[in-house]
Amino acid sequence: MSSQQKSAPDTAASAAAAEPRPRRLTYAAALAALEGGALAAGGLWVLVRGLTGAPDDRQQAVTLGITLLVLALLPLLAARGLLLRRSWSRGPAVITQVMALPVAYNLLQADSMAIPAGIALAVVAVAALVLLVNGETTRALGIKGPGRAE
Repeated sequence: MSSQQKSAPDTAASAAAAEPRPRRLTYAAALAALEGGALAAGGLWVLVRGLTGAPDDRQQAVTLGITLLVLALLPLLAARGLLLRRSWSRGPAVITQVMALPVAYNLLQADSMAIPAGIALAVVAVAALVLLVNGETTRALGIKGPGRAE
């Protein structure tokens, strides 16, 4: 590989890093971190209640708590990647939002206190999706569309 070919990606990466991070990218990272934090808090709560309380099925409660804690890693890592302007981070962030929409729908179908949680989750997921597919965010992450490779 020639020295010109090696320096081109470095120059593009340093130019992107020199520009200030767009607010939309920061907001998308904050929403992803919020969802990751909520998943982690929920997982910790279920895990503690499963271990110290009297659940119907202790093994199921512990499994759910651990699963939620592991699932919290996806949006938290995506949020960190978005803040650091890593192009790979948009994929996990979008996947998180797409997975949140059916959960929000199910919460909205409940006849309980889950309805406000469903509304909040739907608003956050849609807002994050809009921010993540925005052109300014895409450019800040250095993502090029199909057929636009240099």
